[in-house]
Amino acid sequence: MHKHDKTTGLAGHKHSLDPATRKEELLREGEFFRAGVAHAKASIQHGIKPEVMLRSAVDHTTWALRTRADALLKPTGTNVSVLLPYALSAWNFVRQRRLGKQAAGAAVAVGALGWYMNRKRARQAVKEA
Repeated sequence: MHKHDKTTGLAGHKHSLDPATRKEELLREGEFFRAGVAHAKASIQHGIKPEVMLRSAVDHTTWALRTRADALLKPTGTNVSVLLPYALSAWNFVRQRRLGKQAAGAAVAVGALGWYMNRKRARQAVKEA
């Protein structure tokens, strides 16, 4: 990388040929490097705290679940952010009225009905083919 007539710094920029100016440039580069090392060290020390690791894991899990839910909802033309306000309203209604067991039973019944309809549709597709 070094050319005989010009010198190159760490970041690939040209240094001056004057020794005094070059010394100042090198000292400035050293300060930036030390600041970068201090920042990286602080970032690592912050990242290894248990509460930060837990929060990161929760954020990652939430992101993965939301991405999966959005992929499942894509054929319907909607996504989680559109449905979430309605789901939270329904959740609050069920919670306030203490209808948890009834809501769970209805969810199981709707899930079983959906499974049955999907199975029936698959059998009809096989018969038609």
